[in-house]
Amino acid sequence: MTASPWRGHDLGRRTVSYTERDAILYALAVGARADDLDLVFERRLRVLPTFALTLAQWAPDALGSAGAFDITTAVHGAQRLTVREPLPRAGEVSMTARVGEVWDKGSAAVFDVEVVSDHFVAVWSLFAPGRGGFGGERGPAAPRRPETPADHRLTVTTHPEQAALYRLLGDRHPMHIDPAAARAAGMPRPFLHGLCTLAATTLPMARTLDAHPADLVALEGRFTAPVHPGERLTVDGWHDGEGALRFETSAGGRPAVSGGRARFRSARP
Repeated sequence: MTASPWRGHDLGRRTVSYTERDAILYALAVGARADDLDLVFERRLRVLPTFALTLAQWAPDALGSAGAFDITTAVHGAQRLTVREPLPRAGEVSMTARVGEVWDKGSAAVFDVEVVSDHFVAVWSLFAPGRGGFGGERGPAAPRRPETPADHRLTVTTHPEQAALYRLLGDRHPMHIDPAAARAAGMPRPFLHGLCTLAATTLPMARTLDAHPADLVALEGRFTAPVHPGERLTVDGWHDGEGALRFETSAGGRPAVSGGRARFRSARP
């Protein structure tokens, strides 16, 4: 097997600062309610762990800017997050980033971008057409939906302004706000950021498991179809016997996030 020359590529170090206002805006953008006071009121504030993914967005962007792939055709295929310690209410986070594995899918490659800090470890999997065929390993297969009936079925109602809010946290690609840009990307209208969809599912999941959404310790999922702001999502969840909930999120009858897995501290089994 041949390794990609991008494997192990160092993306450097960066320190990103944020305020309580940023953390509150993020919570609102992923579906927190006005009465979720410990998510939206500075006097009680707990920061959602998935907020870290907005702080680390610079790393996959840096890889695209370095020429690893065509940024106009590459898509965000999957995301993983492991929480090491809670984010402070405000402050700064120092991170290092590198390319972990590069998987050869034949006509495309998947780049795993790893971001590490004292607070979290995050991995972006970026699907890049035209960058495969270098003779590398194909990588792990996508996890399958469990065949047993779901232990839980949840509903997530997105709102029409959600993408417009979420883009203020850093990912301002026009396809999430501009109908013309969305059509150019092959979509009928602007669509929600995958990371917003993924984070939005953790709030009702936590409530169902008698956990707090800020007690999330691990999360992963694959993005399989777009979600449009205002769509109603269905989340099917299965206990995995290891303290985590496997899940699949659907929109309009089609899977939007597959292979999901979430674990919360002190969640009800």
